[in-house]
Amino acid sequence: MRISNRLKTIASLVDNDTTVIDIGCDHALLDIYLTNKNIKCIAVDINQNALNIAIDNIEKYHLEDKIETILSNGLENVKIPNNNTIVICGMGTKTIIDILKDTKKLDNLIIQSNNELYELRKYIVSKNFYIDSDIKIKDKGKFYNIIKFKKGNKKYSKYEYMYGIDYSNKEYINFEINKNNIILNNIPKKYFIKRYKLKKINKYLKNKL
Repeated sequence: MRISNRLKTIASLVDNDTTVIDIGCDHALLDIYLTNKNIKCIAVDINQNALNIAIDNIEKYHLEDKIETILSNGLENVKIPNNNTIVICGMGTKTIIDILKDTKKLDNLIIQSNNELYELRKYIVSKNFYIDSDIKIKDKGKFYNIIKFKKGNKKYSKYEYMYGIDYSNKEYINFEINKNNIILNNIPKKYFIKRYKLKKINKYLKNKL
């Protein structure tokens, strides 16, 4: 089956010996794709209509024995298995943080948030996770940050909370620099502290090119 580059990248971060809990599974395309790696999946969605489409797709590929479906608000109705990987993609950081209030039983997290990445990274690190992978990709003209967290403790700078630990995608770095320059051009000169901070951020990013 064909899936987006974004979903393929998410799938590439999943360990072979884990059980995936896909929160907000939508049509369960990621879960169906992951069965090629012999990974057990639990497809979860808060919306019954979306879950029904997921169930139809799972039945279409005869994968009922490999993919469980659960109607749930986040992890509320999910029994967390050992050696798990929680996948939450395509949601806002506020919603993701609400889902991850209790992380004691969670082993690995793969997160793709639509906004507030600084707050996302900082919150999850505060829950005793470290950033294992932080990939920037472009899919259908839009950039995505796909972040894998594992249990453990590491310290990060404020810039790493803002932009992550991987700077190999130079197109993404230039995109962020240009975005900051647009903001800078619209900040009146009298707000010199804001301008100074933004220039400092851009200097940091330029050093990563």
